[in-house]
Amino acid sequence: MRAWIALVAVLLAGCANDRHVEYETLAPDTFPVLTATGIAPLSSQLGSNDEEKMRRAMRAAKLDAYRELAEQVYGQHIQGQSNVNEMVLRDDSFRAQVDGVIRGARVVRAYPVGDSYVTEMELDFATVWALYQQQPRQRIKKVTYY
Repeated sequence: MRAWIALVAVLLAGCANDRHVEYETLAPDTFPVLTATGIAPLSSQLGSNDEEKMRRAMRAAKLDAYRELAEQVYGQHIQGQSNVNEMVLRDDSFRAQVDGVIRGARVVRAYPVGDSYVTEMELDFATVWALYQQQPRQRIKKVTYY
């Protein structure tokens, strides 16, 4: 029995090689471009004059476009709840939440339409990939055993 354990220990010790792994960065084959549109009402914005209402609507429309981009990249978290009492639906509610970081998006167009302000944005994943080169996607290029 001891001889068997010694043989296994020797064989396993021979498998413990030191090695050096070298990686290379790979770019994806294609980069998608996502688009989003944000809309905000002008007249219902808080403000003492039309210029301030316009500025607030511009900001709200841009944030709405960012929210839509985050939905496309990360998805939405949906929570739902229904309450039934005596086989009668008493309450039915749901909540949606978006959480994420969008980097590299750019405003394509921003313009007023009637009583609304519209902002069109795009997110080119070639730009996102370039921004994240500090944390590249990698594959094993070469392994050197010592």
